[in-house]
Amino acid sequence: MEMGRRVKQRILLKVGTSTLTRGTDSISRGKIEDIGRQIVKLQDQYEFILVSSGAIAVAKQFVNLEGNGQTINEKQALAAIGQPHLMRIIQESFRELRLLTAQCLLTYHDFDNPTSRDNITNTIEVLLKNGYIPVINENDTVATEEIQFGDNDKLAALASELLNVDLLVMATNTYGVYDADPSASNDFATIELLSDAESLIKDLRDTKSNQGSGGMKSKIQAAAIAQKAGIETWLVNGSEEDFLIKVMEREVLFTKVPSF
Repeated sequence: MEMGRRVKQRILLKVGTSTLTRGTDSISRGKIEDIGRQIVKLQDQYEFILVSSGAIAVAKQFVNLEGNGQTINEKQALAAIGQPHLMRIIQESFRELRLLTAQCLLTYHDFDNPTSRDNITNTIEVLLKNGYIPVINENDTVATEEIQFGDNDKLAALASELLNVDLLVMATNTYGVYDADPSASNDFATIELLSDAESLIKDLRDTKSNQGSGGMKSKIQAAAIAQKAGIETWLVNGSEEDFLIKVMEREVLFTKVPSF
């Protein structure tokens, strides 16, 4: 990881639904508090941008919509219901740790519009300068890309490029990328250095967790986007307590995708 011109290195931390629910049907305040505690421990050296999924999972804790909740429109409605609850939980948990947060709802189309790109960059730079942690999610009520294509993985990669981060950390439910399918064999190990992310994409199965809409394939695709942009990516096991601190101290295995 190379130092930029900023005093602090900038980390974009992406946490998906499976991480925030700890594999259950409910958002875990304990996991959100775990993330907040780590930020507190690291904030003297790093500034953080958080990309967080989980709005639909939160909504399912509170409501039952007519229908089975599987259509795009129903999922968008659930996201509209759940997003304020998700942000409230994050704000309450982080505020107890004296961390300030701000919500930023984006769509993929914002990244294609030069004016929108400038507005996103300027807004988030002001937030960071004033000690706020931007919490980014896709605006699912007007866009469907996250619901369809990967639990904010691509969004995290595009935001990393736009905001010129030093490191993209993607929390998943495995110790990075494995060299064999753990569901088919007990003989597998973490690929600790993945030099060419794009070359691996075609060989990965498109498996997903019970709660999340992404999967390892979408995370490798996101890492490939970041790699082309000159950004290093770490794929880490977010179910570990203190997962970010542990990978920084090399206490647990993870996959590093270096920048070109």
